Amino acid sequence: MTSPQQIPAAELSELIGAIYDCSLDPQRWAATCRKIAQRCDSAGGGICVHDLKQIQNDQLYVFGYEPEFLQKFGARYAESPMAAADVLSNAGDVSALSMERFHLHDSAFYREVLQPHGVLDIIWFPALRTGGRMASLHASRSGESLHYQQSDLALFELLAPHVCRALAISDALDIQVLSSEVLKRTLDGLAAGVFLAARDGRVVYMNTAAERQVRSGTAMRLIDNRLSPVHPAARAALTQAIQDSGREGADMRTKDHAIGIPGGTGGGYVATLLPIADGRRAGVLAPFAASVAVFIQDPVQAPLMPGEAFGRLHGLTGGELRVLMALSQGLGGMEAAGVLGVGEPTIRTHLQRIYSKTGTSRQGDLLRLLHHSTPPTRHQTRLAD
Repeated sequence: MTSPQQIPAAELSELIGAIYDCSLDPQRWAATCRKIAQRCDSAGGGICVHDLKQIQNDQLYVFGYEPEFLQKFGARYAESPMAAADVLSNAGDVSALSMERFHLHDSAFYREVLQPHGVLDIIWFPALRTGGRMASLHASRSGESLHYQQSDLALFELLAPHVCRALAISDALDIQVLSSEVLKRTLDGLAAGVFLAARDGRVVYMNTAAERQVRSGTAMRLIDNRLSPVHPAARAALTQAIQDSGREGADMRTKDHAIGIPGGTGGGYVATLLPIADGRRAGVLAPFAASVAVFIQDPVQAPLMPGEAFGRLHGLTGGELRVLMALSQGLGGMEAAGVLGVGEPTIRTHLQRIYSKTGTSRQGDLLRLLHHSTPPTRHQTRLAD
């Protein structure tokens, strides 16, 4: 086995540097966990997040495991020696299941969860506690390998303080590494581009739609890692709005910072800024935290709100909703009557009731209300764009 002393200084320095790189880019943890596992001859590993109240276990950046094992491990995590040990352990305390105090081979957890999937031993340490949840980094051996030895424990003890600091920095910078995977999946489901920017305008996060908008370059670009609309007036307005939104105590109303961003060949986007208020940013790390969310949407691509949801929102009957959806397709009253198989007076009666329920008085206002109720989620047909 390779001991910390036997690892070349340059390689050890590179590994520690990779750990700190993860503090600013949590997606690097996947590759970094692999590097750490390789250093102690491990086939699997990653970062686990444990809910200390619900006794749940979620896997982040894990590799080397079958889905069935991860599902069973999570379901029975409360029975594991790891769950009990982590309640009493301090951040950075390194343990291995093969340690004598765990009596691993006598446990039902080993016989029923680990052994059937060929997991021989697990080495880990708790790295961060936050909000009733705890993150730990681990590696595991399988097959005919030996249990973890003192040299492996020594390597983990050497790396543990750096991993703990990197995760603490991520949390302090408001990157929220413990929920970044769930957050990323949620934001990537939005049709609107979502940019999180620091007070100085640097973009610290983009969702998938935002990346596409930047790649197209027709209306929005990134220059020096800052949002830079192609149109000069829009660029000046957006830069000023980000600065205003990023000020301490900023509480701007949405209508005051909705900005049109024209495209180079017609069309373009509408940007809406939302200040992100958080008292934790008052410290020395504040300049590096996201202080404003910028939502950029293409009005042409905005999907319509599902009619059923709009109808429930305003208490429309089935007949009223069918009339509204027919009108939303550009049909006139007579055309809608023909399509729905009713008389034109019925269309007018339904329309008057819709006006009353939605607080509108004209068809144009009603259709604008429907359009403005559009959620920023993508149609399934756009997922492959």
